[in-house]
Parts: sequence; structure tokens; C-alpha cells
Amino acid sequence: MASREEAPKVNAGSMADIAFLLLIFFLVTTSIETDAGLDRMLPREGTEIPPPIPRRNIFPILINGNDELLVDGELTDLKDLREMTIAFLDNGGYGIEELGYCSYCKGERDVKSSDNPNKAIVSLMSNRETTYGTYITVQNELVAAYNALRNREAQRLFRTDFTALEALYSNSETSIADKKDLKAKIRKIQELYPMKLSEAERN
Repeated sequence: MASREEAPKVNAGSMADIAFLLLIFFLVTTSIETDAGLDRMLPREGTEIPPPIPRRNIFPILINGNDELLVDGELTDLKDLREMTIAFLDNGGYGIEELGYCSYCKGERDVKSSDNPNKAIVSLMSNRETTYGTYITVQNELVAAYNALRNREAQRLFRTDFTALEALYSNSETSIADKKDLKAKIRKIQELYPMKLSEAERN
């Protein structure tokens, strides 16, 4: 009786090695992109109703559907936004005898504008038709206004810019001891000009 011929077999012993090498190749060569966004701290969840805020302590900014900028209801050029925001934040409307008087403020001391940087709120409203690019540009101008005031106070207190302190703190080569000192300085400046930015969307 003739013996059955066995079908030829493929040697798959090295397939696992090849698959492993391919996996390592793709892991090494693939770049993973991280999403960029705005660094904002969300408020804590709570049931307490906040006290009413005086109108003078709110700086209303609206970006309409045509990407036009309205500050306090008036059409405003984007190039003027930074200086207007600085003037509002640095106003220091409280009198020298009042509790909350801002001794480091260099503004107009207008009683119709913000009382103190700790009470000043920038209210940014946008429309659904507002383009993303315009929204980010306005955000950048507002952050630049805060940084300008923070840089001024950091120069006065520590003889360096606030942005330089943040850069050093974020540097991986900065020692732990130096980071502790930098963190205290950064927090001190942030307390002088806290970023109180309220964002909302209008229909």
C-alpha cells in the first residue's frame, strides 16, 4: 500500500520574531501628537450662590459673529484691547482710606472702574459664528495684559520678569530647592494680579 505524501509545511518559527521587530519599528518611528489647548483652571463644583458683583468690577468683551470686538458695548480695535484690559485691571478704584486699597496699582483710580485687581473680572463672550482664530487671538491679548502687569510687579519685587520665573520653574534642569523658591515667587505675583477670566457663549 502506497504511503500518503505529506503536504509541504511552511516554517513559521521566525514569524513571531518578525512581528515583534515590526512592532518595535512602528513604536519607534511613529510620532504621537499632543493636542494644544488653553490652560485654564475650572471652578470647583458647589451649590453656594456667589454674591452679586458690582458692574464696575466687570470688563465685558464680546466677539460677535462677524469677528468684531465689542468692549463695554463699543466697537473696539484688537490692537487696543491689551491696553484697555491693563487699564481696567490696574485701576485701583478704592480710596486710600478704604479696606482693599491697592497700593501697588498705577491706574487712574476711577471710582467707576474696578476697585482692586482681586475684584476685577474680565468677562469674555463669543458667538457661535465666531472663528476659532479670532477667539484665540483675543485670549492671547488678555493673557498678555495680565503678564504685562505681573512682569512689572515681578521686576519690582524680584528684579526679573514673571514670565522668566515661570520658564525657570518649568525647566527640567532647575533643582527642587530652586523650584520651591520659584513657586513661592510665582504665587506671590499671581495673588497681586489673579487671572479672573469668565468665558461664555452667546447665541
